[in-house]
Amino acid sequence: MTNSFKLKLGQGGFGTVYKGKLLTGSPVAVKLLKASKRNGEEFINEVASISRTSHVNIVTLLGFCLEGSKKALIYEFMSNGSLDKFIYNRGPENIASLTWENLYQIAIGIARGLEYLHRGCNTKILHFDIKPHNILLDENFCPKISDFGLAKLCPRNESIISMSDRRGTMGYFAPEMVNRHFGGVSQKSDVYSYGMMLLEMVGGRKNINPEASNTSEIYFPHFAYRTLDVDNEVRPYEVMNAEEDEIAKRMTVVGLWCIQSLPNDRPTMSRVVDMLEDNMNSLEMPPKPLFSSPTRSQT
Repeated sequence: MTNSFKLKLGQGGFGTVYKGKLLTGSPVAVKLLKASKRNGEEFINEVASISRTSHVNIVTLLGFCLEGSKKALIYEFMSNGSLDKFIYNRGPENIASLTWENLYQIAIGIARGLEYLHRGCNTKILHFDIKPHNILLDENFCPKISDFGLAKLCPRNESIISMSDRRGTMGYFAPEMVNRHFGGVSQKSDVYSYGMMLLEMVGGRKNINPEASNTSEIYFPHFAYRTLDVDNEVRPYEVMNAEEDEIAKRMTVVGLWCIQSLPNDRPTMSRVVDMLEDNMNSLEMPPKPLFSSPTRSQT
């Protein structure tokens, strides 16, 4: 299917993804999972969770292979790859590809996908690893949530879940993942990760930049909060008109609401969708992010 793993598409924490082709000629992405100390938990999580889903903003699992220690997942092929390459690499071709309207529609699509995972499935699915690298884009830049290796299934009526380990990626996981004094782990943990990603989409950069020339700019959420009303300070892409300016500000405000330190202060993903589609004038200004800027020694 992959022609002896000839074309590598990318690599993540759980394995390597190769381009393949079905007998019908349809292209696919084949994710070959590497050996794990967790006895294949990532593989089971991914198959168990994603096989329960059917949504335009969730990547489609076409099949899997389990042969001894060899584990592979076969997904629909997404021609534009992952979101991170478009928001961090600000080459002319990327700016041309992702207009503010593109970014806005991608933000709404991801929010709808997460809302579906939290409320639309018979079993609630918490993703626990929402970040630009795990958002795939098809030929029309329709976003699809992928990589369910850390996902957890839980009953729909359960709000707080019990977890023995920290899940997620540094810079995206919520405070309660580290310290339970902030609150219990829940679907609001995904909301936090979504908010951090949304701010990176607006800023076109990582939220934490130890190399920033100005100390106050090391932690982007604080910088974004202070400069929300200053034209073109927050955003790297040129804002051409008042409509694009409103999109940028709306995404920033929603992102700042999502990264509130206490889970109860964050909106649900249903509310996030409403906020993104509301008129800017109806959005309340969120409180300032609690955490101070990381020091330059942190990575």
